[in-house]
Amino acid sequence: MPEIKKLNLNDPETKSADVVSTNIEALKALFPEAFEEGRIDFEVLKQLLGGTVDERDEKYGLNWHGKRRARQIALTPSTGTLLPCPEESVDWETTQNLMIEGDNLEVLKLLQKSYTGKAKLIYIDPPYNTGNDFVYPDDFRDSIANYLELTGQIEGNRKITSNTETSGRFHTDWLNMAYPRLKLARNLLREDGIIIVSVDDVEFPNVRRLLDDIFGEENFLATLVFDRNRKNDAKYFSVGHEYMCVYAKNEQKLSDQKIIFRGEKDGVEGLKEEFERLKALHDANWDKVRDGILEFYATFAEDDPRQPLTRFRKVDARGPYRDDGNINWPGGNGPRYEVLHPNTKLPCKLPTSGWRYPTKERFWEEVEKGRVVFGGDETTVPRVRTNLFENSDQVMISVHYSYAQTAANQFNSLFGGIRVFDNPKPVIDISRLISYLCEPDDLVVDFFAGSGTTGHAVIAENANKNVSRRYILVQLPEPLDLEQLDQKVAAEFCAAIGKPANIAEITKERLRRSAQKVRADNPMFAGDTGFRVFKLSSSNICA
Repeated sequence: MPEIKKLNLNDPETKSADVVSTNIEALKALFPEAFEEGRIDFEVLKQLLGGTVDERDEKYGLNWHGKRRARQIALTPSTGTLLPCPEESVDWETTQNLMIEGDNLEVLKLLQKSYTGKAKLIYIDPPYNTGNDFVYPDDFRDSIANYLELTGQIEGNRKITSNTETSGRFHTDWLNMAYPRLKLARNLLREDGIIIVSVDDVEFPNVRRLLDDIFGEENFLATLVFDRNRKNDAKYFSVGHEYMCVYAKNEQKLSDQKIIFRGEKDGVEGLKEEFERLKALHDANWDKVRDGILEFYATFAEDDPRQPLTRFRKVDARGPYRDDGNINWPGGNGPRYEVLHPNTKLPCKLPTSGWRYPTKERFWEEVEKGRVVFGGDETTVPRVRTNLFENSDQVMISVHYSYAQTAANQFNSLFGGIRVFDNPKPVIDISRLISYLCEPDDLVVDFFAGSGTTGHAVIAENANKNVSRRYILVQLPEPLDLEQLDQKVAAEFCAAIGKPANIAEITKERLRRSAQKVRADNPMFAGDTGFRVFKLSSSNICA
């Protein structure tokens, strides 16, 4: 990992690069928001290249008051620096993971030189637009000052953004906050990189258009839906779902490389171990092995992500399987060759729409591979058999039932049962994304780190698969107020451990405690569970 040095105001690393190109495709790859309906918007392009911004109306697309200024903010050099904090870190000398405390707008600018084109996955869960105040200011001209004010290094009279009904029903402030950060984030992604943005119903339509604007609508991959909780006190509908918008930096790159995202079903490795144990214990008595497997399934909680495995309720030497698959040719008018039942030697009943397999030879190949099951006699149509251990990977589905209560319980257990953070993201949800989308040595970035779920997920997945992915987390030291009911417990916890009362301290403590748990749960894992802490500060305090 490249070492981050202190940056001063006059250092060339703090300056934005001038990008000049005459190639249209190269321009589109670098500045997709400068292209609308196949044409170049030269006014937008001039802004992106540092040209003078005039007061002309915006062109077709997602527009709001302040968009021009937000675009310019993404190009403005940072005046901050990152100060190392070894005393707050874990394994400072050896770790490749970073936890950066500060305003993520400034931090993203400082990461541009060292980490442009390095991240495989960026996952963020930005603050939802609830109509309440934002901690992130709408005056972005000097966001380093906002950070210093939050951390008590300066005093001033600036307030956090106040959402009012005149702010486009609260949307304008949120978009002005999100736009420059997403613009800077795009630069950090590799060409085959992926960004995922969590959002709820309030800003979902705008997030889609915003990501279309920055990444290009051709790079949209999917919208994932997570059912997290149901609200019994809802007035009209119990809306308990959230979205994850998934975009590629360059979908054509994924297509050219023939990349297909697949991952193993949850719990398959553990089931394999249990199967081998039962097979040895019962000397391959498959009835007893099956009974043991069903007892194993019975230990799964209702919201256990391994629940889909319980559909495989039959067992033989190939492992758990199910034999309820349809052997019909899809769409009808399939091949209608003769298949003799292996016991009665009489022709089996034909499937309604013909055999699934194009030739008789192919049919018997599938039989030899243990993928077809015959009935008791020829009067029953054979069925497709699915062997779990031969089909343990899958493409991710778009709808998920998330385990919010389990996540809360697991998070609270790290803190001795204290509920220091409301609604933490489930580690299993983020681990699944990492498993599907990342290779063993990839870099994962989350610049709205919150409770630190992404960092926890990276090291947990590393231990599970014995790989060495790295993370960069960024979190604003948002103050916790003892007078606020929903912040009181967290503020008291920070006081109890002798730390300043802010969310970044909760993030760091969660990373420390999750590292200890991962090590305890995986004693043979020798990988990296540490993190280096850096704090954003103004460069004029550095000699």
